[in-house]
Amino acid sequence: MNAKIKEKLAVLPAQPGCYLMKDKQGTIIYVGKSKMLRNRVRSYFTGANDQKTQRLVQEIVDFEYIVTSSEIEALILEMNLIKKHDPRYNVLLKDDKSYPYLKVTAEEQPRLIVTRKVKKDKGKYFGPYPNVIAARETKKLLDRLYPLRKCDKMPDRVCLYYHMNQCLGPCVYPVSKETNRQIVQSITSFLNGGHGEIKKDLQQKMYKASEELDFERAKELRDQIQHIESVMEQQKMTLKDQVNRDVFAYSYDKGWMCVQVFFIRQGKLIERDVSIFPFFDEPAETFLSFIGRFYLHQNHPKPKQVLVPAPTDHKLLEELLEIDVSIPYRGRKKELVELAEKNAQIALEEKFTLIERNEERTIKAVEELGEKLHIETPHRIEAFDNSNIQGTDPVSAMIVFTDGKPDKKQYRKYKIRDVEGPDDYETMREVVRRRYTRLLKEGAPLPDLILIDGGKGQMKAALDVLENELGLDIPLCGLAKDDKHRTSELLYGSPPAIVELERNSQEFYLIQRIQDEVHRFAITFHRQLRGKSAIKSELDDIPGVGEKRRRLLLRHFKSITEIKNARVEDLQKLGIPEPTSRRILDHLTGNTADHTDESK
Repeated sequence: MNAKIKEKLAVLPAQPGCYLMKDKQGTIIYVGKSKMLRNRVRSYFTGANDQKTQRLVQEIVDFEYIVTSSEIEALILEMNLIKKHDPRYNVLLKDDKSYPYLKVTAEEQPRLIVTRKVKKDKGKYFGPYPNVIAARETKKLLDRLYPLRKCDKMPDRVCLYYHMNQCLGPCVYPVSKETNRQIVQSITSFLNGGHGEIKKDLQQKMYKASEELDFERAKELRDQIQHIESVMEQQKMTLKDQVNRDVFAYSYDKGWMCVQVFFIRQGKLIERDVSIFPFFDEPAETFLSFIGRFYLHQNHPKPKQVLVPAPTDHKLLEELLEIDVSIPYRGRKKELVELAEKNAQIALEEKFTLIERNEERTIKAVEELGEKLHIETPHRIEAFDNSNIQGTDPVSAMIVFTDGKPDKKQYRKYKIRDVEGPDDYETMREVVRRRYTRLLKEGAPLPDLILIDGGKGQMKAALDVLENELGLDIPLCGLAKDDKHRTSELLYGSPPAIVELERNSQEFYLIQRIQDEVHRFAITFHRQLRGKSAIKSELDDIPGVGEKRRRLLLRHFKSITEIKNARVEDLQKLGIPEPTSRRILDHLTGNTADHTDESK
């Protein structure tokens, strides 16, 4: 703990508020809240913490705090700060899961669609559904029952849906507002729990069709009834009052938490949501933050009631969400909360092995790599690789691994501008110069470690640019390969020396993954460029030869070589004028001699 932190800890107020933890670069890496800042912030630096929290504390070199007038203000401020700064350790609140909804659009001729975005556009939204398959199955059922238009844009004639009686054909035939209103009202009633009445109505129609010996119609109605049963009546866990509820419960162990959400719609449990994540605050406070984020930042529609386990501060949630939040102490509701909690415990136990294994492969491997190199933990690693064939279409690629995982949004491709021929060292100079000149201009975060796919020569070229041209002191390693193109050695230092890594260690597997990934990315980019250039040919530069003639020539002669060996008459037979035929052959053979029939 540095002196600056000690001084700040001594004057922390015993009031509610938010705290922002910073690393050596001044980047906010964690945001938390507490009803008593003094106790909460001090707890990070005193007493025993689990290994995961110790990792966070090791990176903290400074912190700041914001005092609020109440705990609910602290909760709201925490969510806003996390959304603004996107701290690396706030894994919990960076969940971008979105759920599908059914939407009846507010267009003149409405449609029923599946969407993941809820907007204020006067459309009617129903859901959320547990997954897109459930939403599409329900939509398929409704499409069979209610003939709203299906096409995105109005066609100029009726489509197959019209002939299947699943669309009224508003593209050709007039459909009144009243008709559309009645259909939308029926869909709304169906999705709000009225499918039981619709099922009874269909049964009566089926019996009537059967009595009238209209067996084809009776079969169609029977199929619709069965579809309703399979889609809408699978869940047997019910509450009698038909109220839409979300039931929350959680379990935690070893610094990890699992939150289970049961979606109760029209009194029926339709599905659950499972979220497992590491946490750094008190469990009860983390749980409150999760629920706040669930509704306010992830845009889940609020139900009529939320059920939570004791001893959750449900009054605080009620004030935040402005809906009924209750702790049930008896009956069916309490059983649902207990069931959600039991599921959370089971899910956490099942996932622990996978979580620990994943952490072993990622963050722990990064920490071990830092220790082997005697540098601080390289949370952000950038790797470079070049690709060309005899200097043709030279390219370079850069990838980013954050905490041992690929961050594909940060990947970059480079077309080499200033290097002619197959010069790997100058190519590396150019791309490293371009990359870090840009980062310095933009004030963007620099990597903690740079990996160069190459040996001592490439390392020297890259270090020369970093240190002598840009004045940067960033650890840089080289990745050498064996004769089978597999990761062989990690080079580091000046002069470069082999870093001893055990072949079966996680840190070796990490650099192997990084090297394979940057090589794959570079090769893919090079193939794309090569593919584009391969489409071009020598014919493209000849006046009078356009796309049509180029294709005609290649289709007939199969290759440029065969065209070179052809005569003027051979080209004329394809309908190409004599002057153009001569120009083509002159260009391809590199001379100005006449290409005439030798027999003449």
